[in-house]
Amino acid sequence: MYQDASIIFQIAGIGIIVAMIHTILKQMGKEEYAQFITLVGFIIVLMMVIDRIADLFQQIRTIFLFKG
Repeated sequence: MYQDASIIFQIAGIGIIVAMIHTILKQMGKEEYAQFITLVGFIIVLMMVIDRIADLFQQIRTIFLFKG
């Protein structure tokens, strides 16, 4: 239960940090860097979600293909 909630807080934290960095860089006129930071943040979150989905499919596979 606690692991499930922690992933939400991790994603929210990454989103807040990326949004702050994006805003600062955009105000400085570095829009290319701001877009790059946003892309990197998106990829990090995507990798976290893909890892969790892979774990979910592994658990589903072990439940339905149990041959004990």
